[in-house]
Amino acid sequence: MSYDSARAAFAEWGVDTETALTRLNSIPISMHCWQGDDVVGFETRSGSSGGGIQATGNHPGRARTPDELRADLEFAYSMIPGTHRLNLHAMYLDTNATPDRDEIEVAHFTPWIDWAKDQGIGLDFNPTFFAHAKADDNLTLSHPDQGIRDFWIEHGKRSREIAAQMGEALGTSCINNIWVPDGYKDTPIDRMAARARLEASLDTMLADPHNKAHMLDAVESKLFGIGVEACTVGSHEFYMGYAIRKGTLLCLDMGHFHPTENIADKLSAVALSLDEILLHVSRPMRWDSDHVILLSDDILQMAQELVSADLLGRTHIGLDFFDATISRTAAWVIGTRNMQKALLRALLMPLDTLRSAESALDFTTRLTVTEEFKDMPFGAVWNEFTARSSTPNGQRLIKELDRYQSSVADRG
Repeated sequence: MSYDSARAAFAEWGVDTETALTRLNSIPISMHCWQGDDVVGFETRSGSSGGGIQATGNHPGRARTPDELRADLEFAYSMIPGTHRLNLHAMYLDTNATPDRDEIEVAHFTPWIDWAKDQGIGLDFNPTFFAHAKADDNLTLSHPDQGIRDFWIEHGKRSREIAAQMGEALGTSCINNIWVPDGYKDTPIDRMAARARLEASLDTMLADPHNKAHMLDAVESKLFGIGVEACTVGSHEFYMGYAIRKGTLLCLDMGHFHPTENIADKLSAVALSLDEILLHVSRPMRWDSDHVILLSDDILQMAQELVSADLLGRTHIGLDFFDATISRTAAWVIGTRNMQKALLRALLMPLDTLRSAESALDFTTRLTVTEEFKDMPFGAVWNEFTARSSTPNGQRLIKELDRYQSSVADRG
């Protein structure tokens, strides 16, 4: 079907495809750097991430240097309509120096800032509380040892300062997202003490104010992890309360909850108590397995909630998956485009009609409309969106992904 025919079909339902395309083009998605190298980072040139962070597979083409990672990202962005962001972890510094985590400075990330300026994109940031000797106990900010807590508090402070300087340099607020792996493999006796230590450490780490135009703090929960099956100190309830009390963003990671929980349902619930939300979108096939996102019901529901609850202006969308069994660049492209496709479908829904039916308790009409809309020509509108940004679709996309993968396959 042609775009003009699709536009007319949606117009019959009171939906303007041009308005939807304009809105979609304005939504940045923060792509995660760690998909490109299996969460290894550049503090050393070998090793694994540790801390319960595990990428499966050994597909050829893993980025081994910051330059290789940036080249991969540039290719991925060229295959994705719109202008997006990069989510950078502290372990991805680009410098000949060898600072420990409590010694990092913005100078160690200057090449990333310069590159982002050239690309016209914003940066987001994350302190790295894993893959370090002082995280081997799976305890960092909640560790009983004050010296270890102080080390990680200083790392967090420096990460916030780096993020603020990134945001100032790029003219767009940098989200500094805090996730720690803290927890216990077997049932602890004193959960309260650990959570009190985590809260106190966070308070100290976040004490210095920063201009929100430059940096926004976010905190991220988790259900459990490898080696912390019995208790995760930074649980959803802990961080939801903390974010509400302290005025930070709350990060909802789709992989950090029980597989039967509907994360879309949480958005409007927490939005009543929070100014802004951070999303990490992944596909938890078996809990936090972080598969590349598909155009699945979970993603469609998430996008629909963002649109129907009018949360797009208050929600920052980032991705968080890492799969080394497939082309890493293809994973970025497929995942980001699927997030955009889900948003487009949500933007093309006849929300006025659906809201009217729901408020009248006419659930039959609501169900009928939503089911009938599954047959609407969304693909023709998506094709128009990609055509306007000169990004490929279908066989052309596959050829471009294969061509680039072949060019990096000799990395080993």
